[in-house]
Amino acid sequence: MELKEIKELIKLVAEMGVSEVEVERGDFKVSIKKTSEKTTVIQQQVSPANVVTMAPVSAAPVVAPTPTLVANTIIIKSPMIGTYYKSLSPDKPDFVNIGDEIKPGKVLCIIEAMKLFNEIESEVSGRIVKILVDNASPVEYDQPLFLVEPN
Repeated sequence: MELKEIKELIKLVAEMGVSEVEVERGDFKVSIKKTSEKTTVIQQQVSPANVVTMAPVSAAPVVAPTPTLVANTIIIKSPMIGTYYKSLSPDKPDFVNIGDEIKPGKVLCIIEAMKLFNEIESEVSGRIVKILVDNASPVEYDQPLFLVEPN
């Protein structure tokens, strides 16, 4: 397994909010465990003689993206990979619609990641100008979700 792939796994663990992930490919196993302050990666490679060698790899914590200001609008981006939902269920009202006023702490949507439903809250005040994703569609980390006109 390449270092780039391990870094991507570390990023994925941070984005998903899970505490532990193990990946095994043939005779190579990587275990990533996240505590409240740091992420620890243990690489294990099983040799033909069934001897296991371990090497810890440290990683910097991943910070969720902050809203970006573009041409008098703020772009609110996805803090994780998952599936975007505009409401709690199909029979419930949408969290936000175009034209709605929002304030910090207002739930904008839910992103489901690995069977966990994460409420995405606003960090800015303003008015929703555009919703950039469709309901139940997959979203990537740092993908724009909303355009907001700041107050």
